[in-house]
Amino acid sequence: MPTYTAPGVYVEEIPSSQKVLTSAPTAVTAFVGFTASAPTDDPNDPQGLAPRLVTSWTQFESLYGGFVEGAMLPLAVHGYFLNGGTQAYIVRVPNAEPAGEPARAALPAADRALGLPVRVESVEPDADIAIQVTPDDVADDAEGAAPFTITIIEDGEAVETYEGLTLDGDRSVASVVNATSTRVKIEVDLAEDVDLSAQLDLLRPGTYELEKAAPVPVPVNGRKFAGSEASRSGINGLAIAEDVTIVAVPDLVTAATKEDGSLDLGLWKAVQTSLIAHCEQHANRIALLDAPPGMTPQQVREWRSDVAQYDSAFAAMYYPWIKVENPTGSNGNAEIVIPPSGHVAGLWARTDETRGVWKAPANDTLRGVLDVERSVTQNEQGLINPIGINAIRPFGTRGIRVWGARTLSSDTDWQYLNVRRLFNMVESTILEGTQWAVFEPNDVSLWEGVKRTLGGYLHGLWQSGALFGSTAEQAYFVRCDETTNTPETIDQGKLIVEVGLAPVKPAEFVIFRISQNKQSAS
Repeated sequence: MPTYTAPGVYVEEIPSSQKVLTSAPTAVTAFVGFTASAPTDDPNDPQGLAPRLVTSWTQFESLYGGFVEGAMLPLAVHGYFLNGGTQAYIVRVPNAEPAGEPARAALPAADRALGLPVRVESVEPDADIAIQVTPDDVADDAEGAAPFTITIIEDGEAVETYEGLTLDGDRSVASVVNATSTRVKIEVDLAEDVDLSAQLDLLRPGTYELEKAAPVPVPVNGRKFAGSEASRSGINGLAIAEDVTIVAVPDLVTAATKEDGSLDLGLWKAVQTSLIAHCEQHANRIALLDAPPGMTPQQVREWRSDVAQYDSAFAAMYYPWIKVENPTGSNGNAEIVIPPSGHVAGLWARTDETRGVWKAPANDTLRGVLDVERSVTQNEQGLINPIGINAIRPFGTRGIRVWGARTLSSDTDWQYLNVRRLFNMVESTILEGTQWAVFEPNDVSLWEGVKRTLGGYLHGLWQSGALFGSTAEQAYFVRCDETTNTPETIDQGKLIVEVGLAPVKPAEFVIFRISQNKQSAS
């Protein structure tokens, strides 16, 4: 309490003992895989491997280059934003290395009859170089060929300029540039009968980028996907992105496909096992897994039970794969089969936004999906649903819908995906929202303040339909008193709060019992 020594009027501000909790984000997805290019704007991350947040498809394109043949991640990210996702972290896994060859370009002449007479080649391999051609100013009565200027641009900056150039003679572009340039070499190829004196603009003005040779693919193993927290790479590099709640690896199929077209199911299991372990370690994340492609329901059931053998409340699996429009048009195909994880993550985000994380993200359509790789019947789903494989099924005029909301856990407490994600949200909210209690005096005043804070938050969840029960007492409880905080625990510096929730579970099986009501004679 303050001490007053002089007469007067004083105002004291008394802090409230009840804080307001705001629910932690629930649908921030991280995608780990391959991209067309890498961000180059961070000098501390020259390879662009660290997690980067993007909030739209346009932003993803500007950083990572959009669609590219041989990469599923761009298709997954596009499907994510299309289905309602708003925030995504991208973790690039390098699957190619520079070719180690010079970048090249051919410069066109102003006269189309001359074709492409000037060939440019970078001195250093894989150089990021462009050539800018501009005509020099000449007098109106000048005769013969007008000279031109070449500017060499490297990494976006002009580094060399050569003026007064021609295609031949004392100021030929090849002799002048090759004599001094440390960036490029130039070769001019002209037919012997070409009359250069009649040409006023020998090279067509413009800026021409030297084209790099295609990168050389390199094998990607499970260790590269797993990455490390120290290097901020791979799945484990997501440790720095604390708000991530969903993690998917759509490019697992790209790395696991062998030269003969078969799948390396050992690599498939190794990467998904690393992903599940990461999510269990961080405890607020769900591993969104893709079942292997090309399997029948019986085959995927056997693979799940006999080979994968996952058992985790922090993982969910979806089957079958989906067909979407082929944006690259590779092999002349209008459709392409892709893993469903990106589109499903977007559906999770859409459900969270419109209904809440406590609503099972199922019985809703997937946007942008043309068809499924394999139709699943009701009886076939009866094989895979009990072991936690969520089906994606076409329902005619009702569209293609997610028709399952289970985790891969054998523990019935965590059987349903929305229950696990609700607890993830509540636990993260409590963890972040009660930091104010650390180092406060561990007495009745603190206990009551914590109870009011948590009680107010959980009451709001109950009113929103997240918790089961006709009364608040049936839906939740918060216990923080002398029974949970004994003298021994207080002496150990502990504040112990017990919280109980009655989560709403989905009506997975809707059953109507219909009987015949016979009339009896009166």
